[in-house]
Amino acid sequence: MWKPTLIGALAAIVGKQHVLGDPVDRKLYGYDATPFAPLVMPDAVVLPGCADEIARIVKLANQEKFPLVPRGAGTNLTGGARPIQGGVVLSTQRMNRIIELDADNLQVVVQPGVVTGQLQAFLEGKGLFYPPDPQSKDTCTIGGNLSENAGGPRAVKYGVTRQYVLALQCVLPDGSLVRLGARTMKSVVGFDLVSLLVGAEGMLGVITEATLRLLPLPACRGTLLVSFARMETAGAAVAELFRDKLLPAAIEFMDRATLDCVRLAHPGVLPENVDAVLVVEVDGSREEVERLTPRVAAVMERLGSATCRWTLDPKESESLWKARRAVSPALGRIAPLKLNEDIVVPISRLPEAIRRIHEIGQKHRVTCACFGHIGDGNIHVNFLVQPTEEERKRAELAVAELFELVISFGGSMSGEHGIGTAKQPFIELELSPPVLEAMRQIKRAWDPNDIMNPGKVFPVPAGDRRVRVPGGA
Repeated sequence: MWKPTLIGALAAIVGKQHVLGDPVDRKLYGYDATPFAPLVMPDAVVLPGCADEIARIVKLANQEKFPLVPRGAGTNLTGGARPIQGGVVLSTQRMNRIIELDADNLQVVVQPGVVTGQLQAFLEGKGLFYPPDPQSKDTCTIGGNLSENAGGPRAVKYGVTRQYVLALQCVLPDGSLVRLGARTMKSVVGFDLVSLLVGAEGMLGVITEATLRLLPLPACRGTLLVSFARMETAGAAVAELFRDKLLPAAIEFMDRATLDCVRLAHPGVLPENVDAVLVVEVDGSREEVERLTPRVAAVMERLGSATCRWTLDPKESESLWKARRAVSPALGRIAPLKLNEDIVVPISRLPEAIRRIHEIGQKHRVTCACFGHIGDGNIHVNFLVQPTEEERKRAELAVAELFELVISFGGSMSGEHGIGTAKQPFIELELSPPVLEAMRQIKRAWDPNDIMNPGKVFPVPAGDRRVRVPGGA
């Protein structure tokens, strides 16, 4: 329970200047990037500067029984960084150092507040490569990426964040400062607690340091822009590439509604009068890229693509990727409210999934725009909603039907955004009661006082499968 006197106790740990109690300051940390989520004010915000300070804060939270919400840059899209029960937001923004680069062993040790894009730029300057690349990489931080097991376009070839975490330093919910994993490529001593922490959405502890695995930087990249007259053909093209034993570094998808929005922001980059576009990237040595890029183009043309052009020029490639990264803000031009669901389906079901997702939008008379990391089956389905009660309700029905469809395909409701609060009403569609109870038991064992990011992930009361659209039912 929160007491105003706790401000002084926190200040004694981190210094008065690093505890924010003013209402204006607290309001800034009452949001994350969850679209149109209502403000939830924390009682205080604390900005520790080291792991020992975090350990002392967690011990204080246990002693006084107040909620503690770890936070990176606040780019979370499902409410995971929102302090829905008040308490203290623990921001890692001051812990932003690259501690050590071990080029001999292809490792880097970083604090959680390091911005992902800045880390990548630093490593690329050394000829090294950290593959996970969420679209918010210029803003998001490593700590948030770890908490959500972030992915991005390159996941199709290189995998997601979890695959690059060798070791962690973290503060457990009882305030113990521990190290997990090892700075070796292999270690099977005990349970894999590193993998348990990655993707736990801040519910099992606070990550204070990460040892990340690196790769040599690919020498060359080739980028293809492929257009299709029919959306389903774009989905079939992905499966066809894999059947031809081709594995691009990234395969990104944009449907007609998405293309219409992006053209307004970046005229002349994307083709006109097509139903879908793929942006495909091939990387490796110069020889590999020069050999594989035409092979990818040949597969696209064999499937009847409307146009296919490719480039090895970095500036032209960046222009195409800039258009792809502009998708999310561009969709705001159609409707002020966007419900962005990051579903995943098996590659073989992509053509049918794309068709049926748009049918769901048509059925409920809600504009549907799809884009995303189609190379690993991860499609961002956006239902674009006008701010009326009647349309909100139709959007809620569309989302519920979308999740049921995805589960029936053997897919998943979330590929990279996590559950947070936004998808709580639906988690029982994917996870059985015994699995959810096993998760609860882990949470109770690690965090008996339920101080770490409480109120997230676990399902809301049975039968309440509604999207929490602000202003809606």
